[in-house]
Amino acid sequence: MTDFFNDIPQIRYEGPDTDNEFAFRHYNPDEMVMGKRMEDHLRLAVAYWHSFAWEGGDPFGGRTFDRPWFGDTMDHAKIKADAAFELFGILGQPFFCFHDVDVRPEFDSLADNISALDEIADYFGGKMEQTGTKLLWGTANLFSHRRFMSGAATNPDPDVFAWSAATIKGCLDATHRLGGANYVMWGGREGYETLLNTDLGREAEQMARMLSMVIDYKHKIGFKGQILIEPKPQEPTKHQYDFDVATCYGFLKRFGLEDEVRLNIEQGHAILAGHSFEHELALAASLGMLGSIDMNRNDYQSGWDTDQFPNNTPEVALAYYEVLRAGGFTTGGTNFDAKLRRQSLDPEDLVLAHVGGMDVCARGLKAAAAMIEDGTLEAWRAERYAGWDTDSARQMLQSDLASIDKRVRDEDLRPEPRSGRQERLENIVNRFV
Repeated sequence: MTDFFNDIPQIRYEGPDTDNEFAFRHYNPDEMVMGKRMEDHLRLAVAYWHSFAWEGGDPFGGRTFDRPWFGDTMDHAKIKADAAFELFGILGQPFFCFHDVDVRPEFDSLADNISALDEIADYFGGKMEQTGTKLLWGTANLFSHRRFMSGAATNPDPDVFAWSAATIKGCLDATHRLGGANYVMWGGREGYETLLNTDLGREAEQMARMLSMVIDYKHKIGFKGQILIEPKPQEPTKHQYDFDVATCYGFLKRFGLEDEVRLNIEQGHAILAGHSFEHELALAASLGMLGSIDMNRNDYQSGWDTDQFPNNTPEVALAYYEVLRAGGFTTGGTNFDAKLRRQSLDPEDLVLAHVGGMDVCARGLKAAAAMIEDGTLEAWRAERYAGWDTDSARQMLQSDLASIDKRVRDEDLRPEPRSGRQERLENIVNRFV
């Protein structure tokens, strides 16, 4: 136990009229939504890195936070774990996520790193058994250390590829041992800064080979979780190979890996790629690739990934609308890949940031479910494409240009445009959000 969260009560649902800031107004884990508990729909997770490893720096300034677990020893790592599980308990969060470097000190040798990860995983295991908190996913940080400045799987140095592969093995072993529901491959520096020193073909082959090795090893050890990759555009490199959903799917199809991998999609990354979050979710669902989500937001006046807690209910509602249309999460969930602002120094800030985010997700989920149960949007969508459900339209898709040309001439077809009803549909959405 630590005293970091002293005097902060466990957060409970009190309803929308409460004036208690240390209470949920909308997140009621046992509330039934479309025949399923809200907690089981959302599958909320705390991001270990932003909540416990991040020190409050930004591109122009260093650490602003003062935490008792900041340090490079195993004792510090265990104090951090104690505080993390205290936060999970305060919030009632069912899941958490981590990178290896979030939870252990960094050593010079791979063997020491893996040994430290195994030790802290055992420590996690005891706490998970005591609290019932589960692991949504684990992953390896292959981007922060200077050895990864030119990528991990795509690095021109084969020794860095080897170090990366061995690190992933250790992280996947730990995730498997902890009963993780997923394992994420996030290529933070799998890209390039200039084409003058880059072999695109070689790097794509290396990236695919690494992913294939991970898939093979997953099956070898009997890991039942889902392998996820996370689309990310540009930042920090000029171009990332996993730019967006479409790019990731093209990569997976090219190398025949699409049946083994799903996508972990982040709101902030979608915006940086020039898309909306709901676009990326809808596209992934249409391709059968939707796995899990990172819920955050960007500051739309900033040009980088600011990882702020969600506070825009209409945006979140449209995101969960696509998740629910796709059938909801299976192994995936909602990870708060979000961090405090560097001026938000207090333990209360960390708790209340999650409280607000959880309430926004709950409101968004309920609005999305209400839209689906109302059925108007889907009815109008079906009506718009109804012509394609006729026998003649189906036959046309199996036909050829000459036959279609003959039909148009014989029937003297003169199609007129029909309204897309965009504003009317937006008005319908606004009834619910």
